[in-house]
Amino acid sequence: MSDARRVLLARALRGFADGSAAILLPVHLAALGFEAVAIGALTAATLLGSALLTLGLGLLAHRMPRRRGLLAASLLMAATGAGFAFLDGFWPLLLVALCGTLNPAGGDAGPFLPFEHTVLAQTAQGATRTALFARYSFLGAMAAAAGALATGAVDWLAPAFGREAVVRAMFLLYGALGVASLLLYHGLTPAAERPAGEAPPPPLGPSRRRVYGLAALFSLDAFGGGFAVQSLLALWLFERFGMDVATAGAVFFTTQLCGALSLFAAAPIARRIGLVNTMVFTHLPANLFLIAAAFAPEAWAAVALLVLRSLLSQMDVPARSAFVMAIVEPAERPAAASLTSVPRGLAASLSPLLAGWMLSLSAFGWPLVVAGGLKLAYDLLLLRGFARLRPPEESG
Repeated sequence: MSDARRVLLARALRGFADGSAAILLPVHLAALGFEAVAIGALTAATLLGSALLTLGLGLLAHRMPRRRGLLAASLLMAATGAGFAFLDGFWPLLLVALCGTLNPAGGDAGPFLPFEHTVLAQTAQGATRTALFARYSFLGAMAAAAGALATGAVDWLAPAFGREAVVRAMFLLYGALGVASLLLYHGLTPAAERPAGEAPPPPLGPSRRRVYGLAALFSLDAFGGGFAVQSLLALWLFERFGMDVATAGAVFFTTQLCGALSLFAAAPIARRIGLVNTMVFTHLPANLFLIAAAFAPEAWAAVALLVLRSLLSQMDVPARSAFVMAIVEPAERPAAASLTSVPRGLAASLSPLLAGWMLSLSAFGWPLVVAGGLKLAYDLLLLRGFARLRPPEESG
């Protein structure tokens, strides 16, 4: 099995785990007696811990063997699943949230990212790279959709085994998928590593200024997105419309499926209008749909608007990854992947606590309104600042 295929398969396994955990997290924490503010705090802690860990690994990724980094991240994923399965107290769970890999956004984040992006980037060039990142995001999104749908087991199996027992078993499955990822990464070839004898390059060189600019803009986008991470959207649907877990799982299966299918449109659209334009002009209407969902009077209308949003909101993901990898030097790619993703995690970790506080005051979707507004500002600033910066494959 090639290195790229191992990365893609591991991404799919992790996507399933993240897709289920994003919905299970508020269900589990509510069953333990935590209020919306505490749920928001723990959600924020998962994002903050993931971002800090990614930052540390990303700054060392140009020196650390990629296989070793991925094996360590897989072990941490296994420990995270066990921690959420067996611990009940707020402070122990907060520690696991800060130190673990749980991703309540239901998307790709965490310590795997700088290593996986670097392995993928070195296996393809130009437009082929964009298509490979699209496959990477597609498999993760499809698996996350399946993971969301699998949370229906909480309602289906509860009469036989008890609701909380099923939830804890699914967190153990999360940990088991971390072990499966470890086995996949154990088989990476020497080609996935930095060439033997090559001097470790500096983390960032000539591309420092543009990477920092992108990191700042991505942070604004992520701060807005943190108000509407999947765990908090699920909590909003539970409180606003009284939705059950199985129905919420079906909703997020549909949104993840639509988002996954739309990823294949990213590469041809990018070839026609460019990576930055693809990121912006698919994102703008998606954010308007998110704002509109907050005002939906009935559950079916809110779900319809969330589905419409999902048809557009993910097309910027492979374009963003390909754009970052294309505008930096090859030696800078691990640090660039980290330094554009970590601020996203740090910024996103600030907003769930605020969103939880908003939901504790009212079941109205104020977090969705704030999220959409901030993300609209990001789109316009990205277009203004980077529309003229064209990667080599677009300049030819």
